[in-house]
Formats: sequence, structure tokens, C-alpha cells
Amino acid sequence: MNLGLGYLVEVYVGSARKAMKRANNINPAMLVWARETAGYTLEEAAGKLRLFSSGKGTAEDKLRALEAGDVKPTRQQLMKISEAYRRPLTAFYRNNPPPKGERGEDFRTLQGGVSRQEDGLLEALLRDIRVRQDLVKSLLEDDEDFETLPFIGAVTIHQGISHSVDYIRQLLGVDDVVSLQHGKRTPDEFFSDLRNRVEALGVFVVLAGNLGSHHSNISERVFRGFAISDEIAPFIVINDQDAKAARSFTLIHEFAHILLGASGVSATPVADARTDPLAIVERFCNDVAGEFLLPESTLSRLPSTISELDIIETIVADISSRRKISEAMVAYRFWRTGRISVEAYRELASRFAARWQRLKQQAREERQPDQRGPSYYTVRKHKLGNALIELVNRTLRANELTHTKAAKMLGVSTSSVEPLLRRSSGMENTMFRSGGR
Repeated sequence: MNLGLGYLVEVYVGSARKAMKRANNINPAMLVWARETAGYTLEEAAGKLRLFSSGKGTAEDKLRALEAGDVKPTRQQLMKISEAYRRPLTAFYRNNPPPKGERGEDFRTLQGGVSRQEDGLLEALLRDIRVRQDLVKSLLEDDEDFETLPFIGAVTIHQGISHSVDYIRQLLGVDDVVSLQHGKRTPDEFFSDLRNRVEALGVFVVLAGNLGSHHSNISERVFRGFAISDEIAPFIVINDQDAKAARSFTLIHEFAHILLGASGVSATPVADARTDPLAIVERFCNDVAGEFLLPESTLSRLPSTISELDIIETIVADISSRRKISEAMVAYRFWRTGRISVEAYRELASRFAARWQRLKQQAREERQPDQRGPSYYTVRKHKLGNALIELVNRTLRANELTHTKAAKMLGVSTSSVEPLLRRSSGMENTMFRSGGR
């Protein structure tokens, strides 16, 4: 019995010593950089890391000592820091922070401000997407049938909106978007059709609005979409926290970014008079998406100007319902074609945004604890899209990809890779890259 007790004490002491080992080779400056880019003040980070005040100082003093290099973190502390700041452990051993540019250009004009934490979540999401995109790109480059995509950066703003819209129609095989919209029952069905057409060209379209759980949800106020304009593995990310009716506009908007060769993150269209290059690009992509989804020819029967706000809202709601697009997008189009004033557009946009927030809150409140929705794998498949799942499945079966890398590309655990692929085996539009691209 004494031997057993002694053994347990030895194991305990050994474990404690191991936990107390210090990460002596880290760069303390990287602790500061990681905290600030995650959007935390010293006080906020100390609380998140569960540092406590004691006779040796306050929680903030302890974190300040770590960041100054006066005290090295234990390995356990470093793991907590890595998790809290959403940075890999290796990042803290770097000599300098990585260069900026992970998000491309920032095309956003934010209304109402965004907190440091929200922007930190966005940065973490974009880093994750960049890693996935790099993995996809390396796989495609190793494909002997690999070809670069000819439409990346193929248009310019100087060619005009009509040229870009015609080019998109040609690429997507959509002669008449109206008939395409009328043939769908819901906005999600319309979006899915457009998404399949974009993915068939070799663009990966992913729905992502958090870092894997609802605790990290990123509001559509922070970003609507993100485009990586790459001639090998172009990506479009759409914030799935936004309304389903808004996704088609974001998809075509980001596709326009890809055609311009302009990678970056975008937000809700706003009415401003900025004339800087980024604002010009963003407004152009908005107008291209607007003309594609709601052509001027379909608005010809409307009055040239409408001043009564309630009448405008009624007309907007009717068009939104029939065309499977968001009310905010219809209102934006009305403003850009001169049918309503900028003041009317701003008021309507504010109303629609407030209504959407109320609907989301109501849905959360009405959700029952035992209410069952779609299965985990059904949701993941929809978010990832056919193109990415098919590529992973094909290269995994050809032993060109490990399950570990497959999990990273899909954003799931290694054990979930095979169940996800099995449940996605019956998906449509699997022709990709070889012949279908």
C-alpha cells in the first residue's frame, strides 16, 4: 500500500514539475502582438487567461511581466494563451510578426463601428481560410492536368459595368436571370443554383461566419464576404450569419472581385461619397452584382422617382419576394438607379437591418432545447460546398492527401472526415478540374 501511495506521489510531483516547465525560448514581443491582434486589452486578456491577483501583484501585472519577458510562461500557460488568442504555438517562437495582408484589401466602410474582439475573430477566420486555400492550391498545382483559370483578373473597371455583367452571364451560362429566379421557390435555392455555377468554373465557395461554434459568431456588420482572387485556387467566403436572401448578392459581388483580381474583405453596401481607389472598386462590385441580379430592364415599369417611403418599402418587399433577393439589395439598386433618394435608402437599410436582428433574436428565443435541426454533416456539407468536398474526396482516395490535412481543409476533426465524405458521396456536380473546369 505504501509503495502504491509513493508511486502516486511521484507521478503527481512529476506531472506538476512538467506543467511548471517554462517556455524559455519564446519571444515575449509576440505575446503582445498576439493579444493586440486578437482584440484584447491587458485587463481583458488577463481575465480570459484566468490569471488571478495575489500578493505578487494583480492579474494585469502578471500578464505585463510575461509580455515584458521578466517572467517566462509555463507550457500550460502558453497553451492557454495560444487557445485564447487563436494563434498556433509556433507563432510565439517567431522573431517578428508575420507580414500583414492575410485579408487582402479592406474594402469595408463600417457603420456603427466594430469592436476589437469582433475584428480579432475576423482575422482568425481569414487566417484559417488562407491555410485552407494554400492546401487546396498545393494539391491543384501537383495535378498533372492543372491549368490556370483564364478569367481571374480578366476585367477592369474602365470596361464598365455592362461589360462585366455580360461576362458573368457568359461564364455562368445565365442568359435570363429572371427566369432563373422565378424557377426557384426560395432564396436559398436560387443561391445554390448560382453557387453551383460559380463552383463549376473552379471557384471554391464556402459559407463561414464563426470559428466552429456559435460562441465565435461574426456579425454581418463586421463582414459580408471575402474573396481570394487566385488563378489556381480562388476562394469566396460568405458570412452565413447573414440572411439567406442576401447571399446571392454577396456571391456575385465577390465573384466580381475575383474577375477584377482584387482580393479582400467586404461589408454591407453603404451610401457614401468616397472616391479613393478601394471605395471605387467596392462600389463597382456592388453595381455589377446589382445589375446582374436586378437588371435595369426589369425596372422599366417603375416610376423614375418614388418619394413616399411606405410605398417604396411595399414595392421593395414585392420585388424581393419575387426575385429571391434581399430587400436591402433591392433598395440599394433603387438608389443607384436614381429612383429613390440617398436619405430614403439609408432609412430603408436601417429598417431592414433592425428587422433582421429582431428575427434572429426571435429565432434564438423560440428555439427549444431539444429541437432537432439538420444533422451536423448536412450542415457542414452545405457550408463547405461541393467543390471543396469533391476535391478532398478525390485526392484522399488517390493517396495524395492525408486525413490530417483533409480535416484541416474541411475544418472538421480527423475522425469526422470519412463520415462527412460518405454522407456527401451522392452530391451532384462532382465534375471538377478534369474536364469540368
